[in-house]
Amino acid sequence: MAEELKIIDNLWVLKTNEGYKIGLTNETQEDLGTITFATMPKVGQTVKKGDSLIELEAEKAVSEFSTPISGLIVAINEAVEQDTSVLDDPDQKNAWIAVLTDVDEAELNQA
Repeated sequence: MAEELKIIDNLWVLKTNEGYKIGLTNETQEDLGTITFATMPKVGQTVKKGDSLIELEAEKAVSEFSTPISGLIVAINEAVEQDTSVLDDPDQKNAWIAVLTDVDEAELNQA
């Protein structure tokens, strides 16, 4: 399966074997500066496109990011809860937030 990041409103979405992984783009990381605090979503939570996914406090801004797709959160990047610098990783694929399943691919393709 070829990895294809889809960029939607400061976040990337990547279809993986586990589901749809969502993370911060490098550009968003640069805009925020060093991330100091993150309010992560909860596993088992169902989100609709446009719902709050994550709230970040950083040196340049406090920002809330909405989920670009609807689905069920089946995993979160637990490392972020120990060390928010994970979200500052230059390899943006390591700056992932959550994995969603039960995603409507048509919704993703409209973005």
